[in-house]
Amino acid sequence: MNLGIQFKNVSKRYTEDAATPPAVNNISFEVPHGTLTTLLGPSGCGKTTTLRMIAGLEQATSGQIFINGQDVTQLSAYERPVSLVFQSYALFPHLLVIDNVMYGLLASGVGKDSAKQRAEAALDLVGLKHLALRQPSELSGGQQQRVAVARALVIEPAVLLFDEPLSNLDARLRRTMRDEIRALQQRLKLTVAYVTHDQSEALAVSDHIIVMNAGHIAQHGTPQALYQHPSSAFVAEFMGDATLIDGVANQGVADCGAIQLPCAAAIHGPVKVAVRPHAWQISSSGGLQGEITAIAYQGGHYELTVQTPLVTILVNQSAAQTPRIGDTLNLSIAAGGYAVVQ
Repeated sequence: MNLGIQFKNVSKRYTEDAATPPAVNNISFEVPHGTLTTLLGPSGCGKTTTLRMIAGLEQATSGQIFINGQDVTQLSAYERPVSLVFQSYALFPHLLVIDNVMYGLLASGVGKDSAKQRAEAALDLVGLKHLALRQPSELSGGQQQRVAVARALVIEPAVLLFDEPLSNLDARLRRTMRDEIRALQQRLKLTVAYVTHDQSEALAVSDHIIVMNAGHIAQHGTPQALYQHPSSAFVAEFMGDATLIDGVANQGVADCGAIQLPCAAAIHGPVKVAVRPHAWQISSSGGLQGEITAIAYQGGHYELTVQTPLVTILVNQSAAQTPRIGDTLNLSIAAGGYAVVQ
């Protein structure tokens, strides 16, 4: 496999106190060349520290880091073939857009004429060539983010890094920029590591997702695999809304009391069944019965909070029907709409 990034047993400690857990604890992963891998997790899980170790802004305490097959563990940030797009854009306010994009090239010794041509080409890639002579303060948040991407691309890095790039944008612009970053990555076949805490963002842009928790890798795989087949209750909940129901697995059946569901024969003992809101099916009779206690209109559907004898659950119901608080529902779970985890 042609690897863009590879971590081998990498740890990062910020203190020599052995009683303090490391920020990143002995993790190994691979990012294939030309793909986008997202580091996803809650605050303090180690994802930003991991990104900063790729960039060379933090040095690994132990382990090895490779970029395009080269061991870069001991190299400084300036010696690594990477570019980092910051959350805050980090544009120079006193420089024109074109000068912001040229800055890294000029600093590395590229001639002014060549740097200008390359900067114009990079701005053209992100659709901003016509704004080359504007000040950053004259641009919208989304346009400033595109300038930051152009500045990162212009030095032709082997690896492009994004640190929470959309967190300062409003919801509508986040979606637009998310799609533009993904389209650019696919068109240019860039190797990208992308940090976010937003599950929907990770699902939308990623070829692979690495879910981190307390410095460890909780699970990694494709967005579909992590969403449909989480390996733990933590991953099930973090990869989107899920109701966790306690049960006991034995001989290929997870028994949750009012619900019995098929599961892998190798799973035994106490389990949790993770059920997505869209997996609940409403029927006229039978199944698990519950009462609607809250209703949230989501445009194309209603999100219902339903109290059942087992647990409070979230249920998606078509907007074609109008639910009412106090209504009783009979619920079953669609095949493939749940995961059994331990």
